[in-house]
Amino acid sequence: MPDDRLLVPGHTCWRLARAEQFTALIDAADYFRHVKASMLRAQHRIMLIGWDLDLRMAFERGARTLPGPNQLGTFLYWMLRKRPDLQVYLLKSNLRLLPVFDDVWFGLTPVSVVNQISNKRLHFAVDGDHPTGSVHHQKIAVIDDAVGFCGGIDLTIGRWDTPAHQHGSRRRRAVGRSYGPRHEVGAAVDGAAAAALAAQATQRWQNATGQSLAPVEARHTAWPGRLDPSLRNVDIGIARTIPESDDRGEVREVEALNLRAIAAARRTIYLENQYLAARRIVEALAARLSERDGPEIVIVLPRRGNNPLERGAMDSARHLLLQLLWEADTRGRLGVYWPVTDGGTPIYVHSKVLAIDDRLLRIGSSNINNRSLGFDSECDVAIEAHPEGAGYDDVRRQVVCVRDRLIAEHLGVSVSEFERVAGQSGSVLKAVETLRGRGKTLRPLTEDTVSGEASPLAENDLMDPDHVPRSLTRTVQRFITGLRG
Repeated sequence: MPDDRLLVPGHTCWRLARAEQFTALIDAADYFRHVKASMLRAQHRIMLIGWDLDLRMAFERGARTLPGPNQLGTFLYWMLRKRPDLQVYLLKSNLRLLPVFDDVWFGLTPVSVVNQISNKRLHFAVDGDHPTGSVHHQKIAVIDDAVGFCGGIDLTIGRWDTPAHQHGSRRRRAVGRSYGPRHEVGAAVDGAAAAALAAQATQRWQNATGQSLAPVEARHTAWPGRLDPSLRNVDIGIARTIPESDDRGEVREVEALNLRAIAAARRTIYLENQYLAARRIVEALAARLSERDGPEIVIVLPRRGNNPLERGAMDSARHLLLQLLWEADTRGRLGVYWPVTDGGTPIYVHSKVLAIDDRLLRIGSSNINNRSLGFDSECDVAIEAHPEGAGYDDVRRQVVCVRDRLIAEHLGVSVSEFERVAGQSGSVLKAVETLRGRGKTLRPLTEDTVSGEASPLAENDLMDPDHVPRSLTRTVQRFITGLRG
């Protein structure tokens, strides 16, 4: 394998696996609808792996296009009644962070009780197979090992939205409460790539429960009927983060892929992420900005964290690391933005996307923070255009297509308009600056914007560690020292 490949099995990815079909799914409305459409075709097994899962989540809002109940829980029971050979496995992370809560599903309901009162073919588990303080952040849905979904979207409440991100939309409601506009990205694959995601999901189930699950040999299609693939016969790289434990070493494929991709960029690095808090990643970006002929960098982030903890730990780290980028940007090749609706409401960016030139597209669960590099579990999928790879020209076009769709969505313009301006200027960054305006648009994050975000929690080992600490006591001591400072 040539040294210039970005996706290198065993280093920057776990494995490369062929997908007969691939497409990116932008925002949760499409993602939820196509996940349900695929589950409707399930014959043998549905596996849902998430940081969170909520049986109350609704697949569609407004007009219904798919048969069956609209809520996840009732839909799964309905499917089990229709398909006598179907098994459903639901695995979510131990969000309580401490081992004492490993056997809790909703609130204080023990998993053993949930499994006793539910269908015998519906299996619940909470995955506490992680170091104290870390979480399983992977988001994977696999249907009959034939179709897999992966990205930043949990099947839970408070996620649904459309690319329009309509200001004040009444359809953004969860369990009786409204929530703000939210931007998400996921991906769908089939073939060997889906089987590889299934292998990761079943390994997670075995680690959590001790129960091994055999692969499914599906002889039918489970691809969503109304989902047109963007690519056919393409190699998918699966990159993971897995924290160190007593019986396994750490896996840092996500970090390795990020660093290798940033170093390889020639013209444009495009990033969408919930956070900008990983110093090693930001230092790599700053190094490229310092080069005379380095790439331009466009970053889309949320205006601020979604809760006080995020604002105290992640926004404050972002405040420090943005200073590093701004200092390195002596040639005006950096743009950092946050999206707003046509009414001026910030759109919360929860997507995790990296696009490098017309060469690499990565979509997954991993954030640009330290936890995602070595402390929490993550799973990303990526496509790479390589002259010796499958569908070279098609993959090149798809990388640019997804990037341009995302930017056009944020700017509130058509994709063709963005492509026209970017083509005329020869610069993604110049096109963004030209098309930024009133209404739904991108607003710049500036030194004035983030001036009040400094905090002693910034880059703190307890809040955002990049590896499993050798001593929790020492980590807590450093945390307290930081607060005093």
